[in-house]
Amino acid sequence: MNFELKKNYIDGEWIGSSQTINNVSPSDLDDVVGVYALATTSQAEVAIDAAYRAFPHWSTVSPEVRADALDRVGSEIFARRDELGTLLAREEGKPKAEAIGEVIRAARLFKFFAGEALRVSGEAFPSIRAGSEVVISRVAEGVVGIITPWNFPIAIPAWKIAPALAYGNTVVFKPSEFVPGCAWELASIISRAGFPPGVFNLVVGTGAEVGSTIVTSEKVRAVSFTGSTKTGRQIAAQCVIRGAKVQTEMGGKNPLVILDDANLDEAVEVAINGAFYSTGQRCTASSRLIVTKGIHDRFVELLSDRVQQLRVGHALEAETQIGPVVNEMQYEQDLEYVRIGISEGASLICGGKPVVQPKRGYYLAPALFANSKNSMRINREEIFGPIAGVIQVTDYEEALHVANDTDFGLSSGICTTSLKYSSDFRLRSKVGMVMVNLPTAGVDYNAPFGGSKGSSYGAREQGIYAREFYTSIRTAYIKG
Repeated sequence: MNFELKKNYIDGEWIGSSQTINNVSPSDLDDVVGVYALATTSQAEVAIDAAYRAFPHWSTVSPEVRADALDRVGSEIFARRDELGTLLAREEGKPKAEAIGEVIRAARLFKFFAGEALRVSGEAFPSIRAGSEVVISRVAEGVVGIITPWNFPIAIPAWKIAPALAYGNTVVFKPSEFVPGCAWELASIISRAGFPPGVFNLVVGTGAEVGSTIVTSEKVRAVSFTGSTKTGRQIAAQCVIRGAKVQTEMGGKNPLVILDDANLDEAVEVAINGAFYSTGQRCTASSRLIVTKGIHDRFVELLSDRVQQLRVGHALEAETQIGPVVNEMQYEQDLEYVRIGISEGASLICGGKPVVQPKRGYYLAPALFANSKNSMRINREEIFGPIAGVIQVTDYEEALHVANDTDFGLSSGICTTSLKYSSDFRLRSKVGMVMVNLPTAGVDYNAPFGGSKGSSYGAREQGIYAREFYTSIRTAYIKG
């Protein structure tokens, strides 16, 4: 089958390349979603130059111009939610209902930041110098490099691109080459929304070439990255050395604490959602289930039953609850961690094996381990798959200690009917986001997103807090 080559968007034009990549569905390895041009290092440099030239004008246009353009992007995304959701499900493997939900989130993000473009404020107050005034304002950073992962191929780009443009920055966007489809469609929508050439640029490519070019360019004044902890730390170090602003959202090994007084049925559903939905491929997934001894055995029994009821299947099938793993590399990594868990002495209660489907794909039965220890690799390292381990503890204090005993600090949760314990956990949990009787995964599009320790570095994403990264404070003194 012949496919029209999907090109990169640079300085207002669609630019091809001799290097291409096939976008293959993990639900059906015979389903080629499309063929996409891979940008070269020189093309990434051209995109950066275009963004650099476009910045002076874009940063000083009327906020209403920026707001209207962003609103048009949000409107088109929302109008095409079913089409884009189907594309997302095909290329990433997320069940279609979840995929459509992600597309709607992206639309809401653009519309939210359309409003924020009109609400950029400052302050003024009398100086201690007679006859003078101090004026505090926010100014755009400049060219922003945006590097995104494969697990949320339209939502994560939206929550970075929308605020970057809203506050007057220009953008060079490198999505994951594993899922270029949604990124290309987003670029196509942006290309029609009224942004001047060079304000937004799409360069699909590898991290080693395109990503490195963005991170090391002196013309890129800020870099926002979501991905692995190892890569995030490398990017942060490179940016700090050259004095660029940097924001990295990285890994997680998120705990869900379940106390004896929890509503058991509710706790099981919270764990199912947090640990296994989106095939466990969320940095906020509940990969450590920390359960007090009074409820432990019953919880494991009920959770095991629910895990085995989950319908693994093609992302476009209506009854599918757990789609395929995104690609072969991640699939093999998940299977290897199942083997590691068994070798460490944890009990594989269910799952962890390939699932045969009518179409060839990367299907894996969600895996639940019991009798696991917090010191085991399956509870220390981010797996990024449908795998969770249950850790038994004596009481709340031990549960809190185990929850905090990790190199990560993104999200945590607790299931309890106790106001005392929920309030204490909210204060003492060493993470950026705390959930009470809710899954660890899932944050409102207008709320700040981010963590601590090995999970995040730099300012928070989303909501009004995004302005802390995409703008700087300027202090001016005025004498009449």
